[in-house]
Amino acid sequence: MVTYLALHYWAGAGREFDLLPLPAGARLLAPDLPGFGAQAAPAGFDYSVKSYADWLAAYIHEHQLTDYQLIGHSMGGKFALALAARQPAGLRGLLLLSPSPPTPEPISEADRAASRTAFGQRAEAEKTFDKITGLPVPAGWRERVVADNLRTSHVAWDAWLQRGTREDIAALMPHVAVPCRLLVGEHDRAISPATQRSQTLPLLPAGSRLELVPGAGHLLPLEAPGALWG
Repeated sequence: MVTYLALHYWAGAGREFDLLPLPAGARLLAPDLPGFGAQAAPAGFDYSVKSYADWLAAYIHEHQLTDYQLIGHSMGGKFALALAARQPAGLRGLLLLSPSPPTPEPISEADRAASRTAFGQRAEAEKTFDKITGLPVPAGWRERVVADNLRTSHVAWDAWLQRGTREDIAALMPHVAVPCRLLVGEHDRAISPATQRSQTLPLLPAGSRLELVPGAGHLLPLEAPGALWG
């Protein structure tokens, strides 16, 4: 049985993958990552990309995964790439959904500062949802996305903005040895298709391809869950 281990976006939670139509015989594991959703960070956790990759390696060991694929969305995409570079046993492939690129994200300091001050503010969370989506989402999901934004821990929120988005793991990318598929919303305003073409795709294994989802924004698992399987 193939397992899909899905890693969520910044200020989100694992339940964003609840709508995915799984292939027959497959199962989905979609944990909340440390500092997000209901997952507290373990003692000594420093919120670096490496620390998240370490946490995921422990999670895979705990769940005895021996045949699995990684799905990484946005922030989770960068963590998925960092883990894949370790060439863990049992990993068969990567599905990258509008990932944070291996190189630093092109975020202006003004936008970074605005995102930091938006922490814990419902109006800002609602505004962000409206900005980053391009297609309608099913009833009730706008409120769930807003709720996940508001329950993110302050330290995890700031750490990703101040550190994670700036980290450069490009030197690790030659060690990624599994097939990769890059899926991006046509109208993604969080991490644009142009950024993915210039900063992500060239660092993926030969033969990797970028596919655009017509009309979609950044929240692909909610806007176009069926598109994930091609």
